[in-house]
Amino acid sequence: MTDHAETRPRFLDLHSSEQPLLLPNPWDLGSAKLLAALGFRALATTSGGFAGSLGRLDGNVTRDEAIAHAAAVAAATGLPVNGDFENCFADAPEGVAETVRLAVAAGVEGCSVEDWSGSEIYDIGLATERVTAAAEAAHAGAKRLILTARAENQLRRQHDLEDTISRLRRYQEAGADVLYAPALRTTQEIRAVLDSVDRPVNVLAVPGLPPVAELAQAGVSRVSIGSAFAYDAYGALIQAATEFRDTGTYSFLDRAVHGYRELASDAFAG
Repeated sequence: MTDHAETRPRFLDLHSSEQPLLLPNPWDLGSAKLLAALGFRALATTSGGFAGSLGRLDGNVTRDEAIAHAAAVAAATGLPVNGDFENCFADAPEGVAETVRLAVAAGVEGCSVEDWSGSEIYDIGLATERVTAAAEAAHAGAKRLILTARAENQLRRQHDLEDTISRLRRYQEAGADVLYAPALRTTQEIRAVLDSVDRPVNVLAVPGLPPVAELAQAGVSRVSIGSAFAYDAYGALIQAATEFRDTGTYSFLDRAVHGYRELASDAFAG
């Protein structure tokens, strides 16, 4: 069993080292155990990857399913886990707070709250109230949850860096432990965010993002993958299955044998 009293402080401490915390996103228990065996020190769930594992598109997982999944990943690996709970499955601050309370009760060490409703960016006033409610619920008891507040502008193709920075400042003041603006791509954008806030900052691996060494020099505290590993795995499946169907050949078997050996020797041992 995971000792959550130990993992929560350890999770926040991992954001304070000289190198960014590399936070990969498993999509099921098998991928979670494999990533743990590869030596990663913490994990994050992915709403898109988890939905795909259930045969659904992103945005079609329930609150109970998402919380149970994050808790199961933590229990299976013994690692700190940040739950991707999208907009915390609520528009109103009260609903956001209830999601966080349920996550705390389930033993989840951290979670994120987005300022995207699923169709639009929340007004900054409401968005800040939502982070305030989430932070109060996250920090209310002995089982403190590490709250990440996300400003979704860049990811939703609203390229307003000034507004993104303003939002992150407000979310910091509202009590967020970690700040996150997915889809920042350039060192200049990232430095502008880092120079404007006083909390650890997470960036998302996207095409064009500088390598981790450059992000470390800039002062980034955490780098996550989102659904990329899951979609890469599905892409490999499609490629192998298409070859088998169309040509009747098996070039994918070498990689499959290597994967099996890795699983057998490390991830699933015991």
